[in-house]
Amino acid sequence: MKRSRVNEILAEGADFFAKHGWSLPPFAQWSAEKLQGSDGTYIRDRRLGWDITDYGQGRYDEMGLFLFTMRNGDMTEMGQQGAMLYAEKLMISRQDQLSPMHRHVLKTEDIINRGGATLVMELFTCDAEGQIDRAADVHVLSDGAPVTLPAGGHLKLPVGASVTLTPTTWHAFWGEGGDCLIHEVSTVNDDLTDNIFAEPIGRFSDIEEDVAPTHLLVSDYA
Repeated sequence: MKRSRVNEILAEGADFFAKHGWSLPPFAQWSAEKLQGSDGTYIRDRRLGWDITDYGQGRYDEMGLFLFTMRNGDMTEMGQQGAMLYAEKLMISRQDQLSPMHRHVLKTEDIINRGGATLVMELFTCDAEGQIDRAADVHVLSDGAPVTLPAGGHLKLPVGASVTLTPTTWHAFWGEGGDCLIHEVSTVNDDLTDNIFAEPIGRFSDIEEDVAPTHLLVSDYA
């Protein structure tokens, strides 16, 4: 994925957030130099900020996701008194842009449709080995109400609706009929260790540096 394309996607995403009334924290506009300095230590350590992924497949418009992490705890502090046990993200899923089938090791998350079109969630549960169970029904909560779907069923979330996903729930999602603004509220997020994908794909994009970045991505922090 070329950095010039990443820069374009960043600008488009920031406009989409603003269109739906979401303002980002001040560090969203920090220069690369400031973010790499001592003021940015906490932000880098918690992997806050911009995140664009094509899952290493080079087909962002078909398979990808736009994210901004606003706050996040530290997995190593889980269980300690006073620890930040939560994370919060904004995401954009473009029309028919697949975020591929995956689940998490520890994270439970609420996925909330905050604006735009319908968000479609394809859901499976786990078998005894943690793999996709292609026969068993899926049980989730949608805004506190129990929902049961057949394996691979599609849960359609209109604007304002949400679903709670536990680590045993396999899920893929995309926007139907237009682009979706998604809000994620979860336990601590660790994209380096906590994602299990159904297919052998990566979590982050491989970036070709054809121009300078307008903003650093969380995958640039290393």
